[in-house]
Amino acid sequence: MGRRSGVLEFAVLGLLHDAPMHGYELRKRLNILLGTFRALSYGTLYPCLKSLVAQGFLVEDNPDVEYVPATALNGKRSKIVYRLSAEGKQRFEELLADSGPDAWEDEHFGVHFAFFGQTDRAVRMRVLEGRRSRLEERLERMRNSLARARERFDDYTVELQRHGLESVEREVRWLNELIETERSNRTGRTGPATGGDSTGEPHKTSDGRGQETGSSDPSGPPYDRPGRSAQER
Repeated sequence: MGRRSGVLEFAVLGLLHDAPMHGYELRKRLNILLGTFRALSYGTLYPCLKSLVAQGFLVEDNPDVEYVPATALNGKRSKIVYRLSAEGKQRFEELLADSGPDAWEDEHFGVHFAFFGQTDRAVRMRVLEGRRSRLEERLERMRNSLARARERFDDYTVELQRHGLESVEREVRWLNELIETERSNRTGRTGPATGGDSTGEPHKTSDGRGQETGSSDPSGPPYDRPGRSAQER
């Protein structure tokens, strides 16, 4: 399975884990979650849904009703509602537990982060630390490139590279803060957004985009939305 199709599968299973949805509503939710790197059409989503149904991960309610796109004339929408099967729930749990190198990449990390509230703390830690390690490697390459650019390119090209470097540096600082928050938490399945620990003392919390409530930094974190790469910012 390709990298992007794997991201889509994970996102579909994660959204349907919350509640069954018909295709129209699911596409809207996916565009919010994945729209930072892909404009998702129903023509892209439909084969993924059919594949997940064929694999036994999804169940179709009213499967005999064909999808009809809504228009001003017919006012129709898909009557097919998709829900997770027992196998689909197990598959989603397996994807949640994946903390390997793919989970550290730009597209995968954003989707993993979107479902951190359902992810074990040990897995969250491995993903965050892996992401930080990946970005630190990127920083080293970018700093070397910037040093060479000052000798070879005009000021505007150098400034563009410097801007990209600073974006990655901000994300690394954000990850450092999240990792410290995770280390201070004492529960197994409570994300940074819940705050608190066994002492009852509140922690700084994430609003889902990486912004800590109560933070005095007006610039905010590098992640506007899940999945957005440092270079795109």
